[in-house]
Amino acid sequence: MKLYACFLVLALCLPRVAAGAEEKEVPARAAEALRVLVERQRELVAQAAKKNTQAEVEDMRAQFQELVFGYDDYVKKYPEVAAGYVSYALLLNQPVIGERKRAVVLLLKANQLDANLPLVKNQLGNHLAEEGKPLEALNYYLAAVKLAPEEPLYHYQVGSLLNEGREDFLKSGAWTRAALDEAMQEAFERASALAPGNVGYAYRYGESFYDLERPEWSAALEFWTALEAKVEAVVEKETIRLHRANVMILQENFAGAREVLATVGEKALQGQKQKLVAQMNGENAQ
Repeated sequence: MKLYACFLVLALCLPRVAAGAEEKEVPARAAEALRVLVERQRELVAQAAKKNTQAEVEDMRAQFQELVFGYDDYVKKYPEVAAGYVSYALLLNQPVIGERKRAVVLLLKANQLDANLPLVKNQLGNHLAEEGKPLEALNYYLAAVKLAPEEPLYHYQVGSLLNEGREDFLKSGAWTRAALDEAMQEAFERASALAPGNVGYAYRYGESFYDLERPEWSAALEFWTALEAKVEAVVEKETIRLHRANVMILQENFAGAREVLATVGEKALQGQKQKLVAQMNGENAQ
């Protein structure tokens, strides 16, 4: 497994930053200078994403630091270009640099210059969420959704925040558990609908049924059954069957669950399969 998966996220964000600079009324010279920096950033990010160890990534520190100096010069020369602050902040926020506080300052500056950048709203929301401030983070995530309603990541972020920060939202008194559950699941469902080819988003929507105070198991079973028909890899199909069996157990449909579990033969899934079998045996013994 590769280290620093966040480098891959950065690689996806950078094209949007560069495109944003071209769309705004940015002098051609400033836009070209930023394009060069962003392209170099993408090259380094792509290299870092392929590294297998932390030491290998650390060997690239000098190259990243050189890019930092380049961005320092850029924002001094073009202080009114919001996109420059955004791409610089994305760089500083990476583990090999690790200057998150400076990154936030740059993002706030970009937000001040242009309040309509969904990527900036999302990044600021990430920072607040990591700082343990989910209520404040939600405002930024929702702003990102409003600005870019067709971007699945932003909906996914909302769902994740509502689920992980559930206790904080409930303690605030502004949310009931029912409202929280509904908003959380709707966010995951929307992310999945906007990216139908992304199995990860689909899985998270399916798993959200387990997070509900009052789960709708019939709807959950219908979802997992439909998802199984959409995937091709055997291990993915059988993983989904484990979810189907789990839902059946929760419905106390033990015969149906055993029938589904009998079709799970992948060696890597046997541990999970046996846990479900044990769960059924425990239920029946009570």
